[in-house]
Amino acid sequence: MRICITGAAGFIGYHLSEYFASRGVTVVGIDNLNEYYDVTLKQARLDALARHPSFQFARLDLADKSALRAVFANHGFTHVMNLAAQAGVRYSLENPDAYIASNVVGFHNLLECCRAFPVEHFVYASSSSVYGLNTRMPFSVHDNVDHPVSLYAASKKSNELMAHVYSHLYAIPTTGLRFFTVYGPWGRPDMALFLFTKAMLAGEPIKIFNQGNMRRDFTYIDDIIEGVVRVLAAPPAPNAQWSGEHPDPSSSPAPYRIFNIGNNNSVSLMEFIRVLEQALGMEARKEFLPMQPGDVPATFANIDDLHAAVGFRPSTPLEVGIPRFVSWYIQRYGR
Repeated sequence: MRICITGAAGFIGYHLSEYFASRGVTVVGIDNLNEYYDVTLKQARLDALARHPSFQFARLDLADKSALRAVFANHGFTHVMNLAAQAGVRYSLENPDAYIASNVVGFHNLLECCRAFPVEHFVYASSSSVYGLNTRMPFSVHDNVDHPVSLYAASKKSNELMAHVYSHLYAIPTTGLRFFTVYGPWGRPDMALFLFTKAMLAGEPIKIFNQGNMRRDFTYIDDIIEGVVRVLAAPPAPNAQWSGEHPDPSSSPAPYRIFNIGNNNSVSLMEFIRVLEQALGMEARKEFLPMQPGDVPATFANIDDLHAAVGFRPSTPLEVGIPRFVSWYIQRYGR
């Protein structure tokens, strides 16, 4: 295996790179180290990866097609895991151009590279945000997802559509993974767990949107990595039972699949905060606010298809995952 991992300096990209590189697998990590959040955290992740001889890093932007093509030409990848994206629902309201450049143009460039330099499997990060206005729970990959409520979500839905085209036209095996609220050590500073922990330790109030009436399918990073590793090793085959009369969005007569990766357990935000308070040994000062534009009140992943395909169900409870994050945070940033 020779794997290209884009977004290698990011949260999930770092953990996946660490998984493979620590096992001697050749990993080429790509990242543009943009300033969406603390670049020193991204660099610290890369510094940790640099101790592995099988890890190489290429700093480039996916929108730079010629530079990306040169990396593919030089390495002959067998697998590609695309975790690079302009992240964040709220940021997409302020900086929409960044999402088109990275999540649409950059994604297209990756597909073109996989066409020019064929790979065994192209796997990419989609998002639970594609469910948008859907309210039937748990969210199923067999349901239509044509009503996103943020440009970020729309860009992720576009990735699924573009991947299908390349699977159909060029027989590139592609799998999209809809991640559900990933958390854990080395997590993103713009995510709730990081923001809440930082504010509580500083004695500041935490901002709780929709008056606290939020539910999320919180998924621990180690579960995400195990799921990704299993999926990478299982390229999709065309679905011979697929019917154009009753089209199933999750598969195709092409080698194309979509999976949810979530904990299959929707937890209230207030319960999430309670577990964090317990881990930190302090009560949070709470500021209750209205729902933010582009957000959704609840997420909940049906993962039956993932389990049927690769025999895996995420299972780490908050009572285990949150204390692990807190331990990492205090070790890195102090109290």
